[in-house]
Amino acid sequence: MVEIVSIFISGLITGMIIFQTSVVAPSVFKTLPEERAGPFLRSIFPKLFLIILVLGAVQTVISVIQASIILTVIGFVTFISMLIAYLIVPATNKARDENNEKAFKRLHLTSVILTVIVLLINVLFIFMVKAL
Repeated sequence: MVEIVSIFISGLITGMIIFQTSVVAPSVFKTLPEERAGPFLRSIFPKLFLIILVLGAVQTVISVIQASIILTVIGFVTFISMLIAYLIVPATNKARDENNEKAFKRLHLTSVILTVIVLLINVLFIFMVKAL
């Protein structure tokens, strides 16, 4: 039962990231003017990071119950990565507001890399469980 919950959480995280980055963000940029798209995405992305952060914490607690080292690493990396992504949002927004492109690109790239890491480890977990 606990394994099913772990797979569900990893699937939920994976689905949220894929939906947000492949459907929501591109649709916003295509349909809203920049002065409206920015505030909307500034509202959505911190919530995404926070929800995944909470799911990573739950995953970590489950790993203690399950005594799974792999799941502990996945939950902890998910939690820490999304915590960092969430915490750098204000600095990213400030860099954008101040037209500091170098800082904005660095901070944005950091959040993208952290999100990709979380996506990959959760997808890999789903396939690892199926293989075992």
